[in-house]
Amino acid sequence: MREPPRFEFVIGRSWRKGCESFGASGLGASTGAFPHGFHPMDLQRWQRDVTAAVTGPAPTNDHFHDNFKDRRDDDRVVETSIPFRLDALHWSGFHTRVVMALGITWILDGLEVTLAGALSGALKESPTLQFTNFDVGFANSAYLAGAVIGAFGFGWLTDRIGRKKLFFITLALYLTATAATACSWSIASYALFRFLTGAGIGGEYTAINSTIQELVPARYRGWTDLVINGSFWLGAAMGAVSAIILLDPHLIGPDWGWRLAYLTGACLGLIVFVMRMWIPESPRWLVIHGHPDQANAIVEDIERSVTGHAQKQDSYQHAWPKMKLKMRDHTPLREVVHTLFSVYRQRSMVGLALMIAQAFFYNAIFFTFALILTDFYGIGANQVGWYLLPFAAGNFLGPLLLGRLFDTLGRRVMIALTYGVSGVLLALSGYLFSIGVLSAQTQTIAWMVIFFWASPAASAAYLTVSETFPLEVRALAIAFFYAVGTGIGGVAGPALFGALIDTGSRGSVFFGYLLGAGLMIAAAVVAWRYAIAAERRTLESVAKPLAFVE
Repeated sequence: MREPPRFEFVIGRSWRKGCESFGASGLGASTGAFPHGFHPMDLQRWQRDVTAAVTGPAPTNDHFHDNFKDRRDDDRVVETSIPFRLDALHWSGFHTRVVMALGITWILDGLEVTLAGALSGALKESPTLQFTNFDVGFANSAYLAGAVIGAFGFGWLTDRIGRKKLFFITLALYLTATAATACSWSIASYALFRFLTGAGIGGEYTAINSTIQELVPARYRGWTDLVINGSFWLGAAMGAVSAIILLDPHLIGPDWGWRLAYLTGACLGLIVFVMRMWIPESPRWLVIHGHPDQANAIVEDIERSVTGHAQKQDSYQHAWPKMKLKMRDHTPLREVVHTLFSVYRQRSMVGLALMIAQAFFYNAIFFTFALILTDFYGIGANQVGWYLLPFAAGNFLGPLLLGRLFDTLGRRVMIALTYGVSGVLLALSGYLFSIGVLSAQTQTIAWMVIFFWASPAASAAYLTVSETFPLEVRALAIAFFYAVGTGIGGVAGPALFGALIDTGSRGSVFFGYLLGAGLMIAAAVVAWRYAIAAERRTLESVAKPLAFVE
């Protein structure tokens, strides 16, 4: 059998000479030896990570990495240092703009989903729709089913035609379907429009999480990913306040408030189209897909915005290792399947465990929290928004305050800790709920504490599946794990909890809480045993691109 190719870096003589003189001359203290924002310790870590990650066989199949046999194949090989240049940059206004442009989408998603939860009481009271608890759960499951299908379809397109193009396609679908939801006239039309809205959001998940990983420097990647995903809860708070106003019967009629809520969300989303102009296509994606000159131009623009000037060829060639890539137009599904389920089988198991657990935990509770408040605590539908505010605060503060620990203490420790604590706290609060010792206020405080831990746990699931697989399959990997996790845990969760709440039995609801807690604790065990220590490491050392050649 032919020996699989091994990973190779092309490093100039000046680079080797500089590395040899580092210990003796204190290169880190010299000026101009490294581009601005680069630290020698980062370089040593990169060298160590790369050496450890690439001494084994490359994760690929023979069809895509055979030795080149003619000149045409050689013309498709490019040497690049772009990943290392991107990872060496310090935090700058460019990265802040990326966070803002992507985080705004998550804020709108939070607004959208929160309205769906907070408006459930209003939908039941609507003279036109007159939903039952089952109808509410069914519509929410339709939203999640759309997200599953959208993630698969748009995830495939994201890897094939690029990250940036999908931004506008998915956003247009999301805004159009949200506006259409406001015009719903029956359970069937409402569920259909919610399905289409979910499809747009599912596509957003894949494109946005891929972009975060590929544009943000390695040492900031964990915290940035968690905070952007956590910004969902800023939108949730906005949705809660909007629901309080729009559901006030003294201000707006019972069949108009929820319609205006959806229309408002769609109108606010139009500003995202402008903000998306700030985000370039991923240079990493462009290099592999045959556009190295465009990728280099984008990186030079980023460097110029960060340091005030672009790194010259003769300068960074002395500082950056380079890698050889064989450019490709796309990655066939056969290779995607081989990569996910053969080469990275263990990582796929971890991703599935994390995604299924958090999807059931989150969707089951969040989509039905309004029903718990109205059916068991007698809270009016127009007052539910007030109880969502502390709930949203805990969800946003968790990633904000704990996120940096994912880059310092490490992924394994923090993922296991947040999943485990979330599960234990949910089981405890569920027991207190079942015996009737909680009030609406103390129940809300319990949820706030639980989701302070659960929010970074859920965001870490997306972080894990988006940074531990090769670039060529990253978006489709995110789509797959999100789709399967949401399909198993998310779609079933709201429908199950809606049925349990309809029984009127606290014991039945407690059973649902125990199921969610058990899934989270099981996922914590899996993460502790098998999760990858990807903190502060370049993506290329965590998972080699399939395009690497000798």
